[in-house]
Amino acid sequence: MMSMINLESLKAGITSLAFTLLICCQVATADVNMAYLGSYGRNSLARAMYQRMLVDSQHKMNNHRYWYSVDTSQFPVDICNKFVQCQQDNETTQFLNNCYEKADWLFTQIRDSFVKSILSWFMTSTSINGLLGRGSMFVFSKAQLQRLLNIDINWREESMLDLGAGDGMVTAQMAIHFRTVYATEASHPMLKRLQQKGYRILDLNEWDDGSRTFDLIGCLNLLDRCDKPVSILHSMKKALSQNGRVIVAVVLPFEPYVELSTDGHRPTEVIHLQGQTFEEQVVSLVKDVFEPAGFELEHFTRLPYLCEGDMYHSFYVLDDAVFVLKHKETS
Repeated sequence: MMSMINLESLKAGITSLAFTLLICCQVATADVNMAYLGSYGRNSLARAMYQRMLVDSQHKMNNHRYWYSVDTSQFPVDICNKFVQCQQDNETTQFLNNCYEKADWLFTQIRDSFVKSILSWFMTSTSINGLLGRGSMFVFSKAQLQRLLNIDINWREESMLDLGAGDGMVTAQMAIHFRTVYATEASHPMLKRLQQKGYRILDLNEWDDGSRTFDLIGCLNLLDRCDKPVSILHSMKKALSQNGRVIVAVVLPFEPYVELSTDGHRPTEVIHLQGQTFEEQVVSLVKDVFEPAGFELEHFTRLPYLCEGDMYHSFYVLDDAVFVLKHKETS
């Protein structure tokens, strides 16, 4: 596995190469009506940035209630009673403000865009983001997590595991409540980010070997991005402590896409959900997926799945259903 020094050296080397190639391309095309192309490029970029600033100004005045709203009349009573209504809070707003600020870093955005266009030929998007230190995600604030788990800020347990933890930013929201934090991740650059944060890394084939159990297992936006989601659910059931809980986030509508796949990005194990609306698919996940895997719903909510953007969009957002599950009680 690459050391952090090699990782940073690779990043610097690729960035240097990217700018060298960019300069060479500009020199090679200097005779092709460069005045027109330069003017067009500047005007096009200026228009895009102006449009982004207009959209950002609208978002800054919006509390985004539609990100959190559901039609509870569409849920059966037993599921409806488990719904927790959330709203945009200070921590979510701060993440958005950071996105607005980073989108204005013009030269960084141009560099990242160009480097990504080169690296995408032989690296996954996840690994590129890990290498460049970009594309951080936001699923829930600490306060929202505490509401879902029905805990206070001082609550502590022994250990947790975050599956597919990425750069660890979302992991950090959960980590404050646990003495030991474990994580798994398939991307080597992201693994380095996790190790920098002090999390204990488990091999993808090690975390469910029966040698340990966890008081909380995070499975955040993984079921629609992994090859065997049903197997992961059963493995989480086995690795969960007796009174432990699993927190699962799923983007709806459910559209599986496996980044590392030899079968057209399709998963080996297919989850079939009933319905088209957010509410219908929530019910199907609970009844057709979680309960057959041996879980019982404790709480759930709807949250925005936010991702840092680029020079064209300050952030990207998807609809997340977030579930807190526990072992199903046996009669």
